[in-house]
Amino acid sequence: MGPGLTREEFIRYSRHLLIPEVGLKGQEKLKSSSALIIGTGGLGSPVSLYLAAAGVGRIGIVDFDSVETSNLQRQVIYGSGEIGKSKVISAQKRMLDLNPDIQVEAFEEQFSSENAMRIAKSFDIIIDGSDNFPTRYLTNDLCVLLGIPNVYGSVFRFDGQVSVFYAKDGPCYRCLFPEPPPPDLVPSCADGGVIGILPGTIGTIQATEAIKLLLGIGSNLVGRLLLYDALEMTFETVKLKKNPSCRICGQHPDIHELIDYKEFCGVPTNTIQSEIKNELWMVTPEELLKKLDQKKNVILLDVREPHELEISSLPNAKLIPLGQLAGRLNELNTENEIVVFCKTGNRSKRALDILISSGFKNVKNLKGGINAWAKSVDPSLPVY
Repeated sequence: MGPGLTREEFIRYSRHLLIPEVGLKGQEKLKSSSALIIGTGGLGSPVSLYLAAAGVGRIGIVDFDSVETSNLQRQVIYGSGEIGKSKVISAQKRMLDLNPDIQVEAFEEQFSSENAMRIAKSFDIIIDGSDNFPTRYLTNDLCVLLGIPNVYGSVFRFDGQVSVFYAKDGPCYRCLFPEPPPPDLVPSCADGGVIGILPGTIGTIQATEAIKLLLGIGSNLVGRLLLYDALEMTFETVKLKKNPSCRICGQHPDIHELIDYKEFCGVPTNTIQSEIKNELWMVTPEELLKKLDQKKNVILLDVREPHELEISSLPNAKLIPLGQLAGRLNELNTENEIVVFCKTGNRSKRALDILISSGFKNVKNLKGGINAWAKSVDPSLPVY
């Protein structure tokens, strides 16, 4: 019996031991390796399961959310019994059930500039399963400063991306995206949707890249961006180049420590967005119902996508999808009282920004969106 593996582990990893590129030495290397996974959602679920099954000896998982029913369509590490429970604690339990011979460290906290270095400094590699730009830039900068690889993935509707950003051997995330896009122009999966299988595909590719990097085998995605279109079932690879002017990995970097990434990504930075958070710009479902019962001249503006009307709708609401709003303002009267709504209130906040910036003063955002209306006013409507 070789060193490092127990008798049970020889049986568990027997299919790995038969692969020349892995073998006994490779499996022992995995056992002595460590990986940190940022987020245990759609991408983090398959990454966590497959790294655990592969025998990566020490795995860290970071998340601060609880399991919700809407997660189960794609976050396959959880079951219905975990709804309402901590994601990282539930994921840790599932991973250890899958492989009790590994160590799983659960960090139930929001990944931020304040705790990132403390959490990540002892890991060999980081897998980014986040769904927002502040965390992506934070993870990138952290990996550059620590000198370790960042296995990146992202998903939206039917499209996925994977790359390995490793400043030592190639470009980093900032080389590709020096500046974040305006936050109002980037829909999340919660707003735009994602086919449930897509995170499994992308997350499994991320796990594959992580295993290869830890073993030092094969050709990895450093310097390449893999683009996957699930609807057309196509894969394309785009070559990436290191940016000599990159602020963190270029020839003359000016970022030498972690910064405030929410501020950097504009979440939020302008006065209007800050004001919109104020309750003065909000109307609750109950308050809106009272206005409608009093037959006040209120214009209901639905900024969702047309296909969402098949799920739920409010009577006499005017539909102008958020992406079309700026070009269709002439259809609205600045003198009218307008209540904007969407699914949960996120897109309608951005719509409110557009309206206020364009001179509309008598506007409100339906707090919690049509889902909140369904919960508190009209239970015949589905919550989605």
